[in-house]
Amino acid sequence: MKISVKISLLILFASNLLADEILFKFKSPSFSGVNTSSHFLTIENQENTRKQTVKDEIKAYQDELARDADNTTLARFIRNLESRIYAQLSRQMVEQLFGQTPQKQGKLELEGNTIEYIVEAETITLTITDEVGGQTNITVPIGDFTF
Repeated sequence: MKISVKISLLILFASNLLADEILFKFKSPSFSGVNTSSHFLTIENQENTRKQTVKDEIKAYQDELARDADNTTLARFIRNLESRIYAQLSRQMVEQLFGQTPQKQGKLELEGNTIEYIVEAETITLTITDEVGGQTNITVPIGDFTF
C-alpha cells in the first residue's frame, strides 16, 4: 500500500506541475546572427578607440620628452647665447648700413646661408641665399620712415 499511496500522491501533484521546452540559444551575436552588424561595429569601435588611445599616449610621452630636452640648463643657455649673437650681428649690420661710414654693399655668411645687401638711392635690397640655392629678396625703402 505504500507504493500505491506514493503513486496516487504523485499523480495528484503532477497535474499542478508546469514545464516548458528547454531551448538552447547562443548569447553571442556572432553565433546567433541577431544584431550581428551592430555587434561587429561595437567591437571595431572599441579596437579603434584602444589603438587611438595608445597612439595618443605615445605622442604625449614624446612631447613630454621633447619639452624636457628643451628645458635643460644647457638648452636654455644655448638659446640665450644664440639670441645675443644674432642681436649683435644685426646691430653690426645696421651700423654698416646706417652708421658713421655707411657701406653701399656687403655680404654675411651665417650657418650656410648668405646674406647680401646693396644700398641704392631709395632702397636697401637684401638677398638671402640658403644652403640649397633658394633665394629670398627683400626690398626695404629708406627715407620714408619717421618716428
